[in-house]
Order: sequence, then C-alpha cells, then structure tokens
Amino acid sequence: MEFDTKSPIWLQLVEEFSRRICVGEWQTGARLPGVRDLAADLKVNPNTVQRALAELDRQGITYSERTSGRFVTENKDTISALRTQQAFA
Repeated sequence: MEFDTKSPIWLQLVEEFSRRICVGEWQTGARLPGVRDLAADLKVNPNTVQRALAELDRQGITYSERTSGRFVTENKDTISALRTQQAFA
C-alpha cells in the first residue's frame, strides 16, 4: 500500500481496512490479523495501526474481545451502512 502525504496514515488505514471489510476480504465475524502483523505487512508503526483499529472500534465496525483479538462486527446494518458510505466516497 502506498500512502498519500496529504492525509494522516492512520486515516488512510481506516479507509483501507473499511474497504477490506466491504469487499469481503475480512468477513463479517472474522478475526482480524494482529496489530504487529498488520504493521509489519504495511511497513508502518504498530501505534498507527492501533489508532486506525481503535477508530473502527469506535465506529462499531470492529470490536475487541479481551485475550481473543479483534473481530469484524456481525451487525449486518453496520456493514451495509459502511458499504453505502464507501460507494459514495
């Protein structure tokens, strides 16, 4: 992934992770890769990835389960709204 210098990387990651959910790369209810794994794959600081994922949690798109990891929401209305938002972005 190439990053645009005009926007903070964490915001670009929010967009990228949202896209992955919308296209089904990350399925509803699926466990997400770990922060360190994502950071290594994307060549960014783990804190940057954590900030992006925290924003997805805040939006209700993902959620964390202590000791189990982070998961894509199973709320179909939330996913549908995300897809609509992505379509008009």
